Amino acid sequence: MASPDTLREAHPAERAAGIDYYVSDADGIGGRLRQSPEDFRVRELEAFEPEPLGADTGSYPELVVRVTLRDWDTNDFARRISDALQISRERVSWAGTKDKRAVTTQLFTLRGVDPGDLPEIRGAEIEPLGRAGRGLSFGDLAGNAFEIRVADAVPEARERVADVVSDLRAFGGDAGESAAIEPIDGDATVGVPNYFGQQRFGSRRPVTHRVGLAVVRDDFREAVRLYAGNPSETEPDDTRAARGRVDAAFGVGGDGPGDGPAADGTGDGDWEACLDAIPGKLRFERSMVHRLAERDVAPDAPPAHDDWRHALEAVPSNLQRLFVNAAQSFLFNRMLSERLRRGIPFDRPVAGDVVCFADADAPEELYAPDTDRLQRVDEDRVSVVTRHCERGRAFVTAPLVGTETDLGAGEPGEIEREVLADAGIEPGDFALPGEFDSSGTRRAVLLRSDLDVTFDDGDPRFAFALPSGSYATVLLREFTKSGPLDL
Repeated sequence: MASPDTLREAHPAERAAGIDYYVSDADGIGGRLRQSPEDFRVRELEAFEPEPLGADTGSYPELVVRVTLRDWDTNDFARRISDALQISRERVSWAGTKDKRAVTTQLFTLRGVDPGDLPEIRGAEIEPLGRAGRGLSFGDLAGNAFEIRVADAVPEARERVADVVSDLRAFGGDAGESAAIEPIDGDATVGVPNYFGQQRFGSRRPVTHRVGLAVVRDDFREAVRLYAGNPSETEPDDTRAARGRVDAAFGVGGDGPGDGPAADGTGDGDWEACLDAIPGKLRFERSMVHRLAERDVAPDAPPAHDDWRHALEAVPSNLQRLFVNAAQSFLFNRMLSERLRRGIPFDRPVAGDVVCFADADAPEELYAPDTDRLQRVDEDRVSVVTRHCERGRAFVTAPLVGTETDLGAGEPGEIEREVLADAGIEPGDFALPGEFDSSGTRRAVLLRSDLDVTFDDGDPRFAFALPSGSYATVLLREFTKSGPLDL
């Protein structure tokens, strides 16, 4: 692992999301993920036990099914099966949304459906398991088990994987043997910073956290502009041009993010012209601008004016929450990057840290931090809590800042306060209207997993399990050293 003074710098797109460094300074294996759906397999680990199929449907109206999908987006499949069953989409529930270009196995609940009603759907294997009294929710997802092949890796992949694993073992606190043996022992523990992956912020146009930060700063005008305008170089020409037209309405010059105000500092506020320019595929952007046009909002209206918030609330409530969640995630990533830069350990506490304890109900194949059970670590408790961390009973945390956040003390608290000050944000700023409000929580700073690596015609295949809310790409990026669009 690199020393704090020689940390390997992350990809520019990652740094924009608060991910500044790699743990391992070893060279990457390159390659591509998802060359075929079979290269990326995900199996949910649920904390959900259904009743038998013969259970009373009056008390247990939900049919629980296990579904294996190939090349299906979860939301698209939910729409497809609801159409096939001729039921409302609201009667289909699941615990976690999965990537499309993959083979995924997960549970769904179907309210008011009998096993004999189940349809045949291309690319889907549907197996009835039992019945339940309620539909699945995100809280039922304990984690995910992954089997991921990296195709077209460099010829030196075996040696480079071993080097990275050695670094990640040290970072995760594992004192095992050298990793230069293949296959790598599945009991070998590796660790990486528990960053929020690029998907949290938008892989091609990472903007959700910037929108959220504007909301928290009570600048709804800028939040609307960042989402509806603010073109990115990675976009198609038509959407880039449309966003440029929106920026002109706001009075921002150029055709890229951060280009600054127009020469006269004002925009034309021609929202109808913006609507003419925005293609139908940008439906949320159109909804926002339509609300601006309806109210004939002046482009120089105060940033916190209700008209700007009314426009931002044109998007679904889950996306409104995502804006603020992404802002919290960005600040969390920045805190982890600064902790890494300073050389503060992730696998054990220092004075001032806040730790959480393990969830005893987690499935056997993974750990799960319980962030409802927190304890601040004073100087005289560091050695005791360190032993708990070594045994997997406790985990160092950092805040996902909200109104009820108690910041740490000592150097960890100093980092938390500096990151917030740099962003111009305080915990009380998260007392926001409607769906934007957030009380905050805490999250483990270390993502630890038992990793097994085998080689398939020279290409490595990684098998590991992660708790819910953690990202497989955050582990794989250490091996590939590729940009987020290649993950």
